[in-house]
Amino acid sequence: MTVSLQMLADELAALRPRLDEVSLGIHARPELKFAEYHAQQALTDWLIESGFTVSAGVGGLDTAFVAVHEGSAPGPYVAVLAEYDALPGVGHGCGHNLIGAGGAAAAIGLVRALPGHPGTVAVIGTPGEETGGAGKVRLAEAGVFDGVDAAVMFHPSDRSVTTQHALAAAHLRVAFAGLSAHAAKSPWEGRSALAAVQVFLHAIDALRQFVPPTARLHGIVSDGGQAPNVVPARAAVDLYVRDRTTAAAEALVERVRSAAEGAALATGTRAEVTETGPLYAERRDNPVLAAHFGAAVRALGLDIAPDTPDAPAGSSDIGNLSQLLPVVHPYVQIAEAGTPAHSEAMREAAATPFAHDRAQLAATGLAKVAADLLTDPELLAEVRAEFGAVSAAAR
Repeated sequence: MTVSLQMLADELAALRPRLDEVSLGIHARPELKFAEYHAQQALTDWLIESGFTVSAGVGGLDTAFVAVHEGSAPGPYVAVLAEYDALPGVGHGCGHNLIGAGGAAAAIGLVRALPGHPGTVAVIGTPGEETGGAGKVRLAEAGVFDGVDAAVMFHPSDRSVTTQHALAAAHLRVAFAGLSAHAAKSPWEGRSALAAVQVFLHAIDALRQFVPPTARLHGIVSDGGQAPNVVPARAAVDLYVRDRTTAAAEALVERVRSAAEGAALATGTRAEVTETGPLYAERRDNPVLAAHFGAAVRALGLDIAPDTPDAPAGSSDIGNLSQLLPVVHPYVQIAEAGTPAHSEAMREAAATPFAHDRAQLAATGLAKVAADLLTDPELLAEVRAEFGAVSAAAR
């Protein structure tokens, strides 16, 4: 039992009007992490109409879902992942509208082309990827990915690559507690938490010279006080600490903690460092899956290859998932080269016909990978062997 790439391409072409409708609807109503109610409804309505059985609110997350299409015989469990949250102040500047709609289209196109498939095809809706929400981490901890043999998804970008490394990232809040006082009449009676924030940020700037070039330290003042005439008794910085591996990021977090303690000591305040979300692990793209996706989309006319190891990268909660099971997370160009991610320019690009052409192409590639995992035992065995070998080497 096999399905050709052309059969899948034909099914995805037929699904294109609905793909556009769902994607543009999500794009027009951007929703932040764990509040993606419209996006969840749009995606699950489409999947239910297409014969999938949907469970919403899985894993303790209201806007998560699992949509399952059971096959005609036992077999592998392959999941297509959907993201659909937006960025604060930017909207869909990461193109998650395309990820969600394209992921659903990939699974629907597969079951239309191969209605008697073995095993299980699922779309798992993973909310809260942005700003440290860690939806996939929370779902994995709740057992939602138990039994999944492989997971696939794509991501929009300004270039096309089959694999790209991602940094481990810790999500921190560095809060300082001081003592309020009248800022003009008796400031000496106060201890400024905002002054502690200033000293802390200077310490972080000084630290940057002495961290590896792979590390990233960046954040915002999330609380700077309430009124100019009151010495702030509380102030805070939200900070991301990134490096190539989890161990390196965790080591750098300890240096950040020391900087916070030093700032508190210098200003007569108290420092508290907490996590605003789980740490995102570095990503391990499965090279077998990546090569299979690359071959499919190249046959459809897309120029794509693995990225270079030293290319700039962000972070994602799929990194944590990639430590548990084989995944692939290719990037497909939807915008002019050099268009920054998380920008208004990328947001506008994510609503264009070209972006939807590329989402259709990427969905076809994902459908081919998923179909072959279901029907080709040798491919699945190769994927499992590579994942097991890398996991054993990491221990």
